[in-house]
Amino acid sequence: MGLSPAGLGATDQALAELIAQGELAGAVTLVARHGRIVHRSVQGVKDLASGAPLTQDTIFRIFSMTKPVTGVAMMILHDRGLWSPDDPIAKHLPEFEGVRVRTGEGTEPAAHAPTLRELLTHTAGFGYGFNPDDPTDAAYMAAGVWTSKSLAEFSRKIATAPLAYQPGSRWRYSLSMDLQGAIIEKLSGQSLPEFMQAHIFGPLGMVDTGFHVPAAKLPRLATLYRKSPKRQALTVVERPMGRGDPSLPPTLAGGGGGLFSTIDDYACFAQMLLNQGVYGGARILSPEAVALMTANHLSDALLGAGHGVGLQQIRPGYGHGFDGAVFHDPAAAGSRVGKGTYQWDGAAGTWFWVDPENDLLFIGLIQRMAEEGAPPLQATTQALIAAAMS
Repeated sequence: MGLSPAGLGATDQALAELIAQGELAGAVTLVARHGRIVHRSVQGVKDLASGAPLTQDTIFRIFSMTKPVTGVAMMILHDRGLWSPDDPIAKHLPEFEGVRVRTGEGTEPAAHAPTLRELLTHTAGFGYGFNPDDPTDAAYMAAGVWTSKSLAEFSRKIATAPLAYQPGSRWRYSLSMDLQGAIIEKLSGQSLPEFMQAHIFGPLGMVDTGFHVPAAKLPRLATLYRKSPKRQALTVVERPMGRGDPSLPPTLAGGGGGLFSTIDDYACFAQMLLNQGVYGGARILSPEAVALMTANHLSDALLGAGHGVGLQQIRPGYGHGFDGAVFHDPAAAGSRVGKGTYQWDGAAGTWFWVDPENDLLFIGLIQRMAEEGAPPLQATTQALIAAAMS
């Protein structure tokens, strides 16, 4: 498949060293090329206290790697002709009709109605609702956005707050993908979990992916840890992102970060994207929908404005598609991945990319919160895989 065993071994060794140093409890990785899985690696433990090892079917919290799945759900509805990128959000969620924009002294009218293209690229004007020092986030918190009893209520509460900036003028990581869940439910007539199960997980054979972990599968769930400059050892995260019992379906299914999954399940999803919408005989998306989703939709001005979140820093050559980032000019972005590589990561350190130019996908699942000081595993493994192909 054009990948050197020594190069793949170097990728495993890099992760093994981090485990030995106490930076990670463990890691599960998978590489596929030309439609075939060419390398798997399972290292370390699922739980430090018991010493139980990670296995190929360990279930991980994939957090924001949920976002591309929500993007695919949106594109399924796009293939049905139910929405267009230039539709105003208010066409589908009328509560956003006439939404205003926050200014230093008050509010002002939006220069244009925020669109679905902007919603799918974090440029519509929303915040995320977790920073009480930010006025937009504080407004979401005061409205009880994250304690909503349904995605419809979630949407209505968000609409009571002004936008953080004029639509299209900035890139800001936000709850846009969670808000897409409300659109998916409205356009499909199904709940977000039902829609994903019926149209993505079921057809792709993703048997261990969902918004909760059934009790019978809980022994397979990896314990989640964190380590920061203030914490010199990995410590257990008791309530990840405020989530309680993982065996119970959540009140609010988070299209931005609510899924649990396994390496094999997510590989099916990633291979579907690489195959332009089809996998295992199931056609999930049209090739045109995949192309639209995985294209850069940011202007040159936004690419050069210094936006980003965590390890995902928007820059020339590295922009944003729908619900994920894309290398439209890898050389300009300082990367050796192929042109058109689409990727994202998760708050628990998980990461993936699909590289159509090299017909390759990579998935890495770990259980360490991606806080300050966390290793940049996506960039590290991309460099190592590029070396394995050279």
